[in-house]
Amino acid sequence: MLKLILVGLGDLAYSRAATAKAIELAQAHGARLTGVTLFDADRLGETGPIPIGAGQLAKELKESRLENVGEIIRVAESDFATACESAGVQYTVRHENGDPLESLISLSRYHDLVICGLKSLCEYGVVEEPPHELANLVREGVRPLLAVTDEDRAIQRVLIAYSGSMESAKTMKHFVNLGLWPQATVRIVTFQSDQKAGQQRVDHAADYCRAHGLEPETEAVEQTPRTHLLSYADEWGADLIVMGNSAKSMLLRQLLGETALHVMRNSDLPLFLAQ
Repeated sequence: MLKLILVGLGDLAYSRAATAKAIELAQAHGARLTGVTLFDADRLGETGPIPIGAGQLAKELKESRLENVGEIIRVAESDFATACESAGVQYTVRHENGDPLESLISLSRYHDLVICGLKSLCEYGVVEEPPHELANLVREGVRPLLAVTDEDRAIQRVLIAYSGSMESAKTMKHFVNLGLWPQATVRIVTFQSDQKAGQQRVDHAADYCRAHGLEPETEAVEQTPRTHLLSYADEWGADLIVMGNSAKSMLLRQLLGETALHVMRNSDLPLFLAQ
C-alpha cells in the first residue's frame, strides 16, 4: 500500500521530475506527499584549501553559494506546492538543515517510498555531488527509493534486473507489492554464464510476479551485468530499472557492489532501489 511519499527537492530539474512522478503516483494510489529541501551550510560553504591572501574571495564565494542555494530552495518549494495544489494532491513541505543523509534517513522511516534525483540530491547544482551519495542512502536503509532523471518520463516498460541474491529478491518483491505501475510491461532479466540455471532463476521470479497479478517476460543472458545491463535496458526500451544488490562479500555489501554502483553512476534511466 502506498500512502506516504517523501520527495527530495534538490536541483530544480530533478526536483520537477521527482515532483511530477510523485504526483502521478499520489493520484493513482491516494497518497500524500512530503516535499523536503536539505540545506547543508557546511558542505555548501566548503571551498577547499585557501591560498594566502584569498580569504576574502573564499568568504564571498561561500556567501554567493549560500545565497544561490537559498533562492533555488525557495523556487523548488514554491514549484512543489503549486504543482500539488494544481493536481489536488495533499502535501506538506519540510525544510531540513544539517546533514542531508541523516535528515533523509530519519524522514524515510515514516514514508512508504522516497523519490529523489538520480544525480542530484541536495547540492542544488552549486557544488559537485559526492559520487556515492545515492548509494549511501540505500546502504543506510532509505528504501524503497525511486531515483529519477532530470526529465519526467512515462513508465511503460520496466526491467527487473534479478541476480537471485536475497537483496535482489527483496527489491523485486518491494516493487511488485507496491503496485506502482500495474499496466506496465515487465521483463525479468538475469545475467548468468550458465543459461539453463539463469532461466530457472528468472522462471522462479516470474512465478512470484504472476502470483501478484503480473505477467512478466523473462530472459537469461550469457553476459556480465556490470558491462551489459545498461545497454540491454537501452536496447529493450526500458523506462525504469528495478535493481537490487548482488554482492556476496561483506566488503562489497558495505559498498553496495560493483554492478549497483556502476549503474547508479552511469544510468540515464530512473532506478527503483530497495535492498
